[in-house]
Amino acid sequence: MKRKALFLCTGNSCRSQMAEAIVNARLGETWEAVSAGTKPAGYVHPKALAALAEIGIQHTGRSKGVDEFRDAAFDLVVTVCDSAAEECPVWLGKGKRLHRGFSDPARTDNMDDFRKVRDDIEREITDLLNSHTVEAL
Repeated sequence: MKRKALFLCTGNSCRSQMAEAIVNARLGETWEAVSAGTKPAGYVHPKALAALAEIGIQHTGRSKGVDEFRDAAFDLVVTVCDSAAEECPVWLGKGKRLHRGFSDPARTDNMDDFRKVRDDIEREITDLLNSHTVEAL
């Protein structure tokens, strides 16, 4: 049975989208990931999609608001930006919550920053999910 994870950031255009795509591509046999934003931008940043494509992941996600998941049950909620950690709705506390902050590559709009964040997310999030059971998190 797959465990479910929600990756939450403010705009749901870069970091949480990359986390969703990477987890589903790399850990899809054991984890099902979705992403959302506290204030969704309404689009997925093209450079986030390009950075994912460079590592063989074709992501077709869309920018979503956290309220879409009000009735969903998650084994784990991971906030990937400091602002989302502060704004994370209380009702998301049903599952385990963790914070792993990553810088926002959209602020510089530099492709190298998107690559660095992508690589950091791939390493940190996959290590986190691979090396622990939800109960141990």
